[in-house]
Amino acid sequence: MNKTIITVVGKDTVGIIAKICTYLASNQVNILDISQTIVQGFFNMMMIVDINDATKPFGELSDELEQIGDEIGVKVKCQREEIFTSMHRI
Repeated sequence: MNKTIITVVGKDTVGIIAKICTYLASNQVNILDISQTIVQGFFNMMMIVDINDATKPFGELSDELEQIGDEIGVKVKCQREEIFTSMHRI
């Protein structure tokens, strides 16, 4: 399994989850876990996805998700699981 962590942060608007999930599904990226919350009008989502069967390489997926984020007014960041885990190890 080739896991990636996707974070989405920004002002809450209609369709954030739909845009991100539609893009992932259209590129054969499987969502393994998802958590989202809205605090005082600010949206925060964290996803763990499997890109093993993705139709595009990690870099392209990451760039395109950032572009989608720019279009809808949120910041989208992708990190490979092993890098995310190393960065957050105590």
